[in-house]
Amino acid sequence: MTLDLLATLDIVDDDVRAVVDAYLADPRPRMVAFGDGYRIDPAAAVEAHPFANQLLRQPWATDELRRAAVRAAILLARPEQAV
Repeated sequence: MTLDLLATLDIVDDDVRAVVDAYLADPRPRMVAFGDGYRIDPAAAVEAHPFANQLLRQPWATDELRRAAVRAAILLARPEQAV
């Protein structure tokens, strides 16, 4: 999971932030490169995370709360190594 890559420094917080930004700018499913040789589909990560998936549909959710929910989903997702 992405959290494991943070622990080993294969990715850093800026990498995660860039994926969150990419998803919030365009939530369509697609692979996004991040870190050193990894990629992830942030839309699939959000879809698989019950809290994030539900929260993003709420009109009362603030931008800050949306960002935190997407970040949580990405941190718990399993990125792929880029080929």
